[in-house]
Amino acid sequence: MIASDLLDVRVLDHAGTPVGWTVDLRLVLDGPPDGMLARPRLHGLVVSPRTRTSFLGFERTTASSPWPVAQLLKAWHRGTFLAHWDDVERVPTPEERRDPQRLAAIVLRAGYVRYDPRL
Repeated sequence: MIASDLLDVRVLDHAGTPVGWTVDLRLVLDGPPDGMLARPRLHGLVVSPRTRTSFLGFERTTASSPWPVAQLLKAWHRGTFLAHWDDVERVPTPEERRDPQRLAAIVLRAGYVRYDPRL
């Protein structure tokens, strides 16, 4: 699987209710050593209920300039949450994503937790 298989994909809860779109991925460097750094591991998906665009770096708590852009992105991304990778029940296959007749979606398991997406 590559990152583009997960980005800009509709996200549904266990009951099939749309909860948003994957706008970013969170990785952690806690895997086995791979050269100078640890191997990255997928920690979770950042899901936005209102937009399919990225935060452009404004998810960082210290990012506030330029002020109009920061305010616009905060409004667009209201309700955005981080879903841990363990809470993902199903990911669409690349074939499902390419087929325009199918609704390719990531499905979250029942009882998933919405975490704060800010860094």
